Amino acid sequence: MSTPDASTPETSVLEIKDLHVDVANTDENAEPINILKGVNLTVRSGETHAIMGPNGSGKSTLSYAIAGHPKYQITSGSITLNGEDVLEMSVDERARAGLFLAMQYPVEVPGVSMSNFLRTAATAVRGEAPKLRHWVKEVKEALTELDIDPSFGERSVNEGFSGGEKKRHEILQLGLLKPKIAILDETDSGLDVDALRVVSEGVNKYKEREHGGILLITHYTRILRYIKPEYVHVFVGGRVVESGGPELADELEANGYERFTQAAATQGA
Repeated sequence: MSTPDASTPETSVLEIKDLHVDVANTDENAEPINILKGVNLTVRSGETHAIMGPNGSGKSTLSYAIAGHPKYQITSGSITLNGEDVLEMSVDERARAGLFLAMQYPVEVPGVSMSNFLRTAATAVRGEAPKLRHWVKEVKEALTELDIDPSFGERSVNEGFSGGEKKRHEILQLGLLKPKIAILDETDSGLDVDALRVVSEGVNKYKEREHGGILLITHYTRILRYIKPEYVHVFVGGRVVESGGPELADELEANGYERFTQAAATQGA
């Protein structure tokens, strides 16, 4: 009997089944708003899944629900990572288990330097503090790849950063924390052509080096010219309404979402 090749990467599986999610209404006296209405999706190591859909379709809600944002209430369904119940985990436990969210709007953390933040995060995820000499080299190489000035390490997290700088730092974290599954929520928004290329290269290197699974949420196909998905899912009305290969993104580029939004409206009538 043959034994597994030690060089074969471990396979991780993020599985979402019939996920329903509500968000609190801005009117405290009103009922919560149902955003996700039965999402089914499976992402495995080494796969890139693009989720595309119009504004308000629930794409970002899905990313926050996976990450554990307290604003979003899971009313039914399940999320598992390698068979473990993600919904039973705290936010930090989800990160340590191997889930990563690159946010659409990264938050500023005044008073906390990027260098301290990154080493603290790596220590929490890896279970021990990186040896300083190796860590300095690791960070320097990651900064160079993403064309980030080393002086940013002494600045407060995202404070005063441009949109493009914030997105590069999200991908810097991705490369250093080495998650099993990465959820990228509209990482392409606000990027010029050069920044889009650099960020995309960082994502591709993560996938190649870590055999990571990627859930890429986007409105537009332009990032898919750099990050090639094996699977494309159309998200309308809080659920996946169609799945296919890269050719589905080509159809969306040519014709938009009208076919899918009309079908969803007809079904909801």
